Amino acid sequence: MTSFDDLPAPSPQEQPYPGESAGMDPRPRDQMTGYVGRDLLHGRRALVTGGDSGIGRAVAIAFAKEGADVAVAYLNEDEDARKTAELVEASGRRCVLLPGDLADAQHCADVVSRSAQELGGLDLLVNNVAYQQNADSLTEISEEQWQHTFATNIHSYYRVTRAALDHLPENSAIINTASINGLKGNGHLIDYSATKGAIIALTYSLAQSLIKKRIRVNCVAPGPVWTPLIPATFPADKVQEFGHQVPMGRAAQPDEIAPSYVFFASNELSSYYTGEVLAPIGGVTLPG
Repeated sequence: MTSFDDLPAPSPQEQPYPGESAGMDPRPRDQMTGYVGRDLLHGRRALVTGGDSGIGRAVAIAFAKEGADVAVAYLNEDEDARKTAELVEASGRRCVLLPGDLADAQHCADVVSRSAQELGGLDLLVNNVAYQQNADSLTEISEEQWQHTFATNIHSYYRVTRAALDHLPENSAIINTASINGLKGNGHLIDYSATKGAIIALTYSLAQSLIKKRIRVNCVAPGPVWTPLIPATFPADKVQEFGHQVPMGRAAQPDEIAPSYVFFASNELSSYYTGEVLAPIGGVTLPG
């Protein structure tokens, strides 16, 4: 059994946005090493946005190990994306790489169209792409940042899902990535938290809307997770402290989060789940 509790804490570090796995210290656990699939997703075809690294990479590999072919949409982190494809293909499944900015409406439609064409259809959609920038107050958030955060984090979820509905058959699953910040807010990530709250409400609403089509919609809302987004968007001293605030005393690794997506993707495991938010948050207790 893999142990994550003895991994070294992050060192002080920063990276240019959007960050890459290779430059992180320590390297994140995001390759699902030792994970053994049970063919829970045999023959399924999945699109994972933000799938080049971090949670998205771990999800793509876990899906492949469960028998799914995967399309990975990502911004421009080509080296990370190629590594993800290599790991998916090592599991005996296909991987289609789709670079480009999902803040652009046309690209959202193109990504879905190409995924369906190259994989022969779509059964699973994971909306996971995210953008964040640290700011200490609302007045520090420029109009440009506010618009870009919403375009990436919530508008892309609407646009990609809307396009995907032309391809998703009955018994498909949509899984959205939110955050603990969408559940309780964050004074240093105001715009990001607002979009993550919107993703949770979108999940609830879509689940109700699509239930008659037998398409399940659920959400994973993690606490702190050690991904390239962290050194790419936080100052070095904050990176060093990342995850210390939760009761477990550390950030999660992407490999710890990916099984939640397998659960929601598998009809065998979660056929009676829709409109649910699963929150792996390291022991934090939230009211309600």
